[in-house]
Amino acid sequence: MAEPFFPDPFRRFFRNPPIILHDWSGSTTADTDWVETPSAHIFKFNVPGFGKDGIKVQLNEGNVLNIKGEATTTAKYEELLNNKDVIWHLSERPRGDFSRQFGLPDHVKADQIKASVDNGVLTVVVPKDAPPKPRSRTISVSSKL
Repeated sequence: MAEPFFPDPFRRFFRNPPIILHDWSGSTTADTDWVETPSAHIFKFNVPGFGKDGIKVQLNEGNVLNIKGEATTTAKYEELLNNKDVIWHLSERPRGDFSRQFGLPDHVKADQIKASVDNGVLTVVVPKDAPPKPRSRTISVSSKL
């Protein structure tokens, strides 16, 4: 079992790319693409067999994007799994629950995140906000002699 990974609370002070948080719950993961455009972060997850009711998308405290899928099996599939006369030769399609977490940068528009699932692909669009401008000022130096 992998050690849990907790984000460094000071990561926002450095110009590192956003970090991927590892899931240690034992669930499987969905194959993911993450791209950043000038206006948004776009996530695409392969979620074959999942509908909109089986997927939960949340933005948690600390700008952690959490994607969870809860699998439901059909009666026909259950019958195949439990039938002693059926011989499985190959099974490559992912089954079961999945969970992914991603640490997002601070400058995202949390209230405008959109998610949709179509043809087994979940797309999550996280619009970016303008990053805060660095504040700089000149500090006068005094001297006592």
